[in-house]
Amino acid sequence: MTRSVQALAYARPSALESSQVGAALGLETAGGLTPRGAEAHPRFFAGFLSAPRIAARGLLAVADVAAARYYQRTLAASLDPVVTGNGDRLRFESFSGCCGVYARLDVLQEGLDGERTGHGTTNVDVNNPLRDALSRITADDPLHLRVGPEELAVTTLDGPVVEKKVPLPDRWLRGFAEAQVASAGFDLRAELSAARAVAFLRSLPRGSGNAARGAQWVVASGSALRPTTRPVPGAVCLPGPERLVALQRVLRHATALRVYGPPVVDGAPVASAWEVVLPGMRLTLTLSPDAARGFSGEGGVLEALATDEAAADAELVSVLLAWEPTIEPATLAERSGLSVERVRAALTRLGTAGRVGYDLADVAYFHRELPYDADRAERHNPRLVAARELAGAGAVSLDGALASVASGDRRYQVRESEGRLTCTCQWWADYRGKRGPCKHALAVTMVRRGATVAGGVR
Repeated sequence: MTRSVQALAYARPSALESSQVGAALGLETAGGLTPRGAEAHPRFFAGFLSAPRIAARGLLAVADVAAARYYQRTLAASLDPVVTGNGDRLRFESFSGCCGVYARLDVLQEGLDGERTGHGTTNVDVNNPLRDALSRITADDPLHLRVGPEELAVTTLDGPVVEKKVPLPDRWLRGFAEAQVASAGFDLRAELSAARAVAFLRSLPRGSGNAARGAQWVVASGSALRPTTRPVPGAVCLPGPERLVALQRVLRHATALRVYGPPVVDGAPVASAWEVVLPGMRLTLTLSPDAARGFSGEGGVLEALATDEAAADAELVSVLLAWEPTIEPATLAERSGLSVERVRAALTRLGTAGRVGYDLADVAYFHRELPYDADRAERHNPRLVAARELAGAGAVSLDGALASVASGDRRYQVRESEGRLTCTCQWWADYRGKRGPCKHALAVTMVRRGATVAGGVR
């Protein structure tokens, strides 16, 4: 697994402190990006939370996911949550160490009572002493939240910088992109009342050890969810139900549960999203199609990465992003002069650098900026790298709807039918396109669309 070391430097540890008027929660920020450019310790918010106990438990749920591995549990992960200020809300995001669960807590405008929320993205320190303090919040006493330093001018007086060196697998960056692509294809499948939501989620197995029970299916039945033995139309896949355990943190405060998923096609396991609605906020867990299968290998972004057109479009669209809480492709299409389809492809490409996420409740994209260069996901995606090598080596021969790709000592046939590519390789036989195109189909796509590659094309 490709890794790099990300240094997260904080002016001081995050802490929860008591005072005569209540408690003060200070979440310290590392280096991040804002509309003003890179900042060492950006300040996003200072004010009170309208539901402090619920916010504390929601933040703990996001931290739980960041510290968890739901498959092949070995050492705990140690990724500090990402926080994004979008002007009217704060978004706290994390990925599990196995890359199979994506968590996001959206603290909305009605959940914040303070100055206007800033814009930008960074990491926040959630250390073990802070986790212990947050878990002890039992009453809705006033809680003041500060995200970022109190005064930049005096941070150097508070002692040495707290630095964490975190080994970050590059697959986590690909996971952010793939989760966004998957979520954009989801529809709302069910909405349960608070009582029904609590009853359903508490009925799920918590389990121990690896979450490897396989995919289960549920379907809306009146105002409830019931299990189904087969994926009927409208059903939602629940792959590894133990992976929803982080939602237990906030269940007693839930006002509703929304369940999202893609249309059922052939009964194969698919991803799904489970959103607990809370007063002034939302907590969402998105599950990969299998507990043993992280989002990073899904391949949903590969076609968008395979063309120079999408790269140029992404550069244009990126200029128009302005930390909006909701991004409408139709609006971007009008402003950029591109078609909606090309804008969506550009957003997918921007997602591979962590610059775009997707909010199911708003049915819209949102802008964030992670500290990765734009080409990093491409360089470390094995199928994409292999496809560029094939195309650049002249291994692709085109003959109308049929193409031949020489790879190693074998030659594979790639055929186009109704806009879909099939291949005679083992990857296609195993997955039938459910995890994105194989390297041979990608190489054919590059050649047909005229992507820039090294070498020639037959």
